[in-house]
Amino acid sequence: MFIDIDCVQEKKYKQNAFGDYFVSKRYPQDKRLIAVLSDGLGSGIKANILSCMTATMLLRFIEKNIKIKKAAEIVMNSLPVCQVRHISYSTFSAVDCFDDGKISVVEEGNPDFVWIRGTEVLKPEFTIIDSVNFKNRHMKVYKMNAQLGDRFIFCSDGVTQAGLGGGVLKLGLRRSGLIDLLKVKLANNPDIASHDLAKYIVQQAKLVEPNRKPIDDISACVLYYREPRKSLVFTGPPYRQSSDREFAFIFKNFVGKKAVCGGTTANLLSRELNAKITMGRLISIDSLPSCLEMEGADLVTEGVLTLTRTFEYLDSKIPDSNNAAVRLSRFFLDSDEIYFMVGAKLNEAHYDPTLPVEIAIRKNIVKKIAEVLEKKYFKKVNIQYM
Repeated sequence: MFIDIDCVQEKKYKQNAFGDYFVSKRYPQDKRLIAVLSDGLGSGIKANILSCMTATMLLRFIEKNIKIKKAAEIVMNSLPVCQVRHISYSTFSAVDCFDDGKISVVEEGNPDFVWIRGTEVLKPEFTIIDSVNFKNRHMKVYKMNAQLGDRFIFCSDGVTQAGLGGGVLKLGLRRSGLIDLLKVKLANNPDIASHDLAKYIVQQAKLVEPNRKPIDDISACVLYYREPRKSLVFTGPPYRQSSDREFAFIFKNFVGKKAVCGGTTANLLSRELNAKITMGRLISIDSLPSCLEMEGADLVTEGVLTLTRTFEYLDSKIPDSNNAAVRLSRFFLDSDEIYFMVGAKLNEAHYDPTLPVEIAIRKNIVKKIAEVLEKKYFKKVNIQYM
């Protein structure tokens, strides 16, 4: 199973910083993912610092193989109490989960998470651990086994208390209201992605606020166990021409989305698979060659120039455009497991010493793209040379 996770946030009205903080990290070799959502006391810069500190501490403890229960106890017993409001400086929800469905959750102060299977809300067992240093402070510890299709929804109290004291809901949205929204949304869209569901929750919470202006920071995190979306990218012809047929056979039989980067590569596949190539409907945009269309391929672009621009977009920001590099960037972001098949044949056209290093060697560009996809976007990437 693949763990699809995302968090969407909305700042309190007239604040420049998020008072809630979310952090997650994927460990592909261990098939593991750790995530923490923390809600800092109050709002603005002070709350941001407190929540960031709490979430980062928890993540670092857990990734150093300190059990999540022990790590949360350390943080719970360390967080000071506000002298004015007499409550903790921050609350948190921490998740340690694996691709096989094993998942551990610890919550302290945040609203109880929602575990939903289809449209059925499950009620997991938990143990309560009291703080040894602070009266009336405790945390809930859960251990569960998730199944394919299960979702776990975590949020700050900006969601459950949305609309409290005014607007449409005088008592706020509450957890029960959130569950009602989830049931309707999932019944109508059972395959909705984590990002889209989290965005929907935040939008609905904002809608019930007076004048749609959030009176608190709103954060929604969705964790979804589903089948991975796989994609394959072919770029460059094989080192030996005798491998062309095998190269094309791998492309034809791959189950998932497929992209081809490079005219030579596209012509090779077209010849071996008897697949027709036609010009795309869009002309060249932003100085990049236009995309082509080929039977059996979801996307066909020019090679090194487009790959280089794609890396720049992924590393910084994807612009609001529809050029070939933007389309390739979106192709990557819509995938969970990305397989690169890189031909090792040298292309003399790319060995002009006046060209920048980034577009000199195809292999280096692919490595850079793989690195940013893994570190920034938490994708699983595999590179094979031929």
